[in-house]
Parts: sequence; C-alpha cells; structure tokens
Amino acid sequence: MIRFVVTGTDTGIGKTVFAAALAGALNARYWKPVQSGLEDETDSEAVARLSGLPADHILPEAYRLSAPLSPHLSARLDGVEIDPARLEPPACAGPLVIEGAGGMLVPLTKNTVFADVFARWRIPLILCARTSLGTINHTLLSIEALRSRDIPLRGVAFIGAENTDTQATIASIGQARVLGRLPVLESVTRENLSRAFRENFDMASLIEARA
Repeated sequence: MIRFVVTGTDTGIGKTVFAAALAGALNARYWKPVQSGLEDETDSEAVARLSGLPADHILPEAYRLSAPLSPHLSARLDGVEIDPARLEPPACAGPLVIEGAGGMLVPLTKNTVFADVFARWRIPLILCARTSLGTINHTLLSIEALRSRDIPLRGVAFIGAENTDTQATIASIGQARVLGRLPVLESVTRENLSRAFRENFDMASLIEARA
C-alpha cells in the first residue's frame, strides 16, 4: 500500500502544488483532513485542478473551517471543536496522498498539533521545504520534531530555485534523503507541473520502502 503524508516547514511554501504533482503521478486519492479558509480556492480544489485526477479521487475533508487561520483558531471562530480521533486516513483502493496544514507543529486544538496525529498514523512523511534563506533552520527543526515522535521520514522535497549548498547541508545535518526539487514555474498548469515533477523526481526511489 502506497501512502504518503505531505507537510511543509511553513505555510505557503508550495506543498499543495507538490501534493498535486505527487498525487497525479501516482493516480492516488488525495485527502486534506482539515481545510482552513473557504473563501478562495481550497487545497482540494487546487489539487483537483492541477493533478488531473478524477473527481472521486479527491476525498472530502473531515473539517472545513471558514477562516484562513491556524485550525485551532479557525475552529473556535466557527464554533467547532476538532476531535483528533476523527482524523483517521480513509480506507481506499490504491495510493493515498494526505496533506497537512502549515507545518509539523500547527495546532489542531489547545493540546494537539498535527505532528501528534502523524505520529499515530505512522505513514511515511515527505517534508516540503523552501530553498531560500532561512530554510536550513526551519527544515532541521521540522526534522527534529518528527523524529522526536518517531514519524517515518521518507525525505525532503525542495521547492524553489536550486541552492546546492543549502540542500546538501540539510541532507547532511538532518541525515535525510533529498527526494528532488520542484523548480519555480512561470505558469503553474497541470501540464507544466506534471512535466517538472517527472523531470526532477525519481518515482521508483520515492516509493521504495526504506525511509
């Protein structure tokens, strides 16, 4: 069974675009457990647009929250209490790509962060990271957070312009595999994204069992 959790070192780094490319390449089901922000295009809608997946491969969110804020706060504003126990990966045929919200320690409730849920699932995790200034600190802290909870790290997927020293430093200090780098695309279309993903990521290496 091929299942991946996709998360990032921060919000707005492009992990939804990466998740769309990965899900499309695997012909996977895609699941966003908690969506914060409904006014603009949601992550599920973006993945549907960019992945080429059929509609039934985009699975419904467990929680849809109105404000584009941390889930714990958005839920409070909506008068909703997130129950982490409800967040269980859906049973489905074929591969599954699950996308978190923000980073590892984004709070779902006053007492639970996303990393706590990932630790319960024990699904291999792909950490998306920028290549720009500041990413070494953010990425290494994220790696420490997941390893302290014994979450299996499949590797780091970089997003942005190539920065060979930064990428090598994170791989060395973090003892993590670099899965590839998704370059900045002038036009993010389904075709351009699929081509960039194929050219920069080795799917056989990505899905192999070793973490």
